[in-house]
Order: sequence, then C-alpha cells, then structure tokens
Amino acid sequence: MTRIVFLAGKRVYLRPPMKEDVPLFLKWMNDEEVNQYLVAFLPFMEADETEWLENLHKNKNENITLVIVHRKTGRAIGTIGLHRISWKDRRGTTGAVIGEKRFRNKGYGSEAKMLFLNYAFNTLNLRKICSTVLGFNKRSVRYSEKCGYRVEGVLKSHIFKRGEYQDEIHMAVFREDWLPLWKKFQKTGSLS
Repeated sequence: MTRIVFLAGKRVYLRPPMKEDVPLFLKWMNDEEVNQYLVAFLPFMEADETEWLENLHKNKNENITLVIVHRKTGRAIGTIGLHRISWKDRRGTTGAVIGEKRFRNKGYGSEAKMLFLNYAFNTLNLRKICSTVLGFNKRSVRYSEKCGYRVEGVLKSHIFKRGEYQDEIHMAVFREDWLPLWKKFQKTGSLS
C-alpha cells in the first residue's frame, strides 16, 4: 500500500481514512474500553462505517477526519476529527480515539492533537477549537489540558453512561493561548 501522509509529526502522522480501515474502526468503536468514552451507545455496524466513510467527502466543509498512524510501524492506531466547523464563527469541535491499546498513555494522542490543532489554526484559520469530555474520562481531560484546552463549563448529569448520569465537560482552546505551546512543542517535541 502507498504511504499517504497529510500531516507529519515525529512519532505519528495523520492521513485520510481508507476503506481498508473499516475493520479497524469496527474493532475500536465496538471495544467496550473505547466506547465507554463515546456518547454513542449502539453497536457500530460494518454497513454504517462503510457508508460513513463513503460519505466523508460530501461534508468535508463541516467535518474532517484523519487516521493517526504510528510512524515506526506504519500501523493505524486511532482517529482524530474536527467536526461541526463553523466558518462564520471560525470554530470547530475536535474528537480523538487511540483505538490500539498498546499505544495509549505514550503521548501519541497529544502529538496527533498538536499537529491537528496546527492545521486547524494555521491552515484553516480557525480561532477556537472546542471539545466535550465525559466527566469520568480524566485521561482525556488531562490530555486536552496539555494541549491548551481549558474547561468552559460543565453540564451536570447530562449523559447516561455506565448505568448513571454523567457530567459532560465542555473545553476549548483559543489560537492565541495555544501558540506558545506549539512553539515549545516544535522545539522540544514534547508538551511536558
């Protein structure tokens, strides 16, 4: 398979999804360890994933989804997306998943997020990027904060998940607050 690179980092690169990715998407999104952090609650079906992939190009002005690939192995390890893009308001909402368990908690998601934020701010000219996190997903809150996001509000007992109502945390990062982190990240390759 030809290697396609849309955004390149040191340890990961981002590329458009391909039909060969559908089995991976199904595996990740139906994995209880992954989907516990998603608002979705129904099983992901192959036909639905295939249709979603085939229709991505139809709404790329509102949604951009890329696959996170581990550079060293060439293996797809997750996805990252920018959704509900408002060109008038110059904002959008990100979401990301590291589906391959052995690649979690190693900084690959943070690197992918920084590459993606650079694209959102410095190519698409957006000014604010939002994200929502289920209250019990402390790892996602920490990773978002590392990338410059701050909590803007909490919707109490808003999403039913894990047998009870969970808080939904609304976070956002503005371009001017993110730029110093990006400059440091470019020099050191780290957010620590």
